Amino acid sequence: MIELIPPEAFLAGYSEDIRAMAEVLRGVVRRAVPDAVERVRPGWRLIGFDLPIRRRGVYFAYVAPEPIHVHLGFEQGVLMSDPDRMLEGAHLGLRQVRFVTYRPGDPIPETALVDLTREAARVAALSREARLALVLDRD
Repeated sequence: MIELIPPEAFLAGYSEDIRAMAEVLRGVVRRAVPDAVERVRPGWRLIGFDLPIRRRGVYFAYVAPEPIHVHLGFEQGVLMSDPDRMLEGAHLGLRQVRFVTYRPGDPIPETALVDLTREAARVAALSREARLALVLDRD
């Protein structure tokens, strides 16, 4: 049986500034998608969020703390509408994941992030065929 790690215990190994930012970003996801299932994924060193749909749920977002910053990321980010061009990742050659990054002291635009997180959930809930149609529409 896999032992679940509480997010607070996972975050305890980071500085107070990083923990505080991670908590804000966790709150963003919970506000955007209240029924999302939160789970620490220690192998990936992040807190993942699943939509409670389909048999095993659908992974759609994550909060990934690092020693100097925290990412809020989206598994199908390449397919998301991002009118404010907030999402990063294309410059790294990432095929599908997109994310935003915050360092201690950076303002966190919570309202805009709630909107992005809802968009991430919408895209993740699409069927494989609907996601493929999005890709084809962009080409």
